[in-house]
Parts: sequence; C-alpha cells; structure tokens
Amino acid sequence: MATTRKYKGIDQLSGRDKIVVALMVVVPTLIVLWLVWLPAIGSVLLSFTNWDGIGPLSGIKSVGLKNYEDIATIYPPFWPAIQHNLIWLAVMFFIATPLGMLFAVLIDRGAVGSRFYQTSIYLPVVLSLALIGFVWQLIYSRDQGLLNAITHGSTDWYGDPDVNLWAALVAASWRHAGYIMLLYLAGLKGVDPSLREAAKVDGASETTTFFRVVLPVMRPINIIVLVVTFIESLRAFDLVWVINKGRNGLELISTLVTQNVVGEASRIGFGSALATIMLLISSVLVFVYLRIAMKED
Repeated sequence: MATTRKYKGIDQLSGRDKIVVALMVVVPTLIVLWLVWLPAIGSVLLSFTNWDGIGPLSGIKSVGLKNYEDIATIYPPFWPAIQHNLIWLAVMFFIATPLGMLFAVLIDRGAVGSRFYQTSIYLPVVLSLALIGFVWQLIYSRDQGLLNAITHGSTDWYGDPDVNLWAALVAASWRHAGYIMLLYLAGLKGVDPSLREAAKVDGASETTTFFRVVLPVMRPINIIVLVVTFIESLRAFDLVWVINKGRNGLELISTLVTQNVVGEASRIGFGSALATIMLLISSVLVFVYLRIAMKED
C-alpha cells in the first residue's frame, strides 16, 4: 500500500515546533555574529587607533590612516611577507593542487592498492600544521635529520633564510595535496559515466577526455579548490610559527599580525591594521566565488 507524506508549512507547525525552528536559526546566527563578525568589525575599528591593549577602551585615541601608512613605509617585514604569501600561493596552486588532482585521478581509475594510497595521502590532512612542522623537523634537522643523513650534508633547512621558506612549502604541500585529492575524488565520483563513454566512442584519449569533458563538468569543485587554496595560502600560520615564529626568511602576514597583537610589542592597533589588510585580500576571492555561485543559482 502506497503511503503519502504531508509536509507542514511554517504556519501549520505547533508552538513547540516553531520555538525549535527559531532556536535553530537564532542560536547559530548569534554565535557567528559573536565569534566572527564582531571581532572582525572590532579589528577594523581598532586599526585606526594606537591602542596598545593596556588601559580602558575610553583611553583609545584615533590616529586615522597612520597605521596603514607605517605598514607600507616604515615596517620592513611587511613587503617580504607579501612576497612570501604570493610565493606560497603560487606553489600551492601550481604544484600542490595539480599533484592532489593527479592523485585523485589515479585512485579514481582503481589503481592497485588505491585504498592504501588514498589513506596514506589523506593522513596528513587530519594532522594540524603545527604537528606537521614537528614531523618534518625530524627530516630537516641539521644534526640528526633524515635528509642530511642521506645527502651527507649539513644544511640548516629550518634556520637558513635562503631555504627555510621552500622547506616549509614542501611540508605544507604534503598536507595540501591530500586535501585537494579528497575534493577532486568526491567530484570524480559524481561525474556521469556516460560522458566518458561518449568521449571514448568519439575517439578521444583519456587525457583529452579528462581536460575537455570531465574537468569542465567539475566546475563547482574547481571554484571551491581555487578559494580554498587562496585562503589557505593567505592564512598560513601554524607551520611557520612552529619553525621560527615567522622570522628570518619566513615572514607571512598572519605571523606579523600575531607578533604585534599577542607578542612583546602588544600594538593592538597596528596589528589590527595588518589583520584588516589580510581580511580585505581574502575577501576579494570569496566575493568572486559568491558572485559566481549566486549567478549560477
């Protein structure tokens, strides 16, 4: 016997159900406002002040755009940090992301031992970047590291400013590739098999089929990967902070914010200006993503 289900509209819900629905909407909204939007707005407002975090809020004095002017003109670590973040983005986008895509394609094709490889490649994703920094320290250590033991060298991979950025990028790429692999693997599982069969009938090679048929179909995944890669590159913090607190060749915008806000300097206004700059940069691609998503809807 066929059964029919009747779904109630909001006006047909009981008083208790309406309270539950209201709580499900209001509580998460309040949490987001309290933990995300209020701190963000507060940082923007504090970026126009010279507050050092000591004393009452009533003693805060406005300095206008002075913090931003000082950042651009008399704060030496800022422009190297911008350069390092751009390098970080380039490596993540042109090396780690294609590598994760390659892993996803190979596993999706059912290579021998794909279950083992999938677990092994994804394992670093469940680890924090701070822990990954400690793991790679066993490899990069100048005196007892595996890399120097194999090459019979004495390079200080984490201490030499000429190489420590690239050493950190290798460790970060190890984790990022596994994350991208998971995203593309989920996307590949959702591709209609008939598309590949039609391309095969037309005589297209596997490579042509992937780049001309499969990859365009996964456009939503591509946009998500682009946004994730951009944001992850901009907010990179844990790994370099574990290495040397973002100094001596590893300056990043996120570490500069931390050094000024919670470091010995305790320049809340100046650090908030740096955080605002990072917020503005990260908001650009997020805005583009939301605009594309809403246009498609």
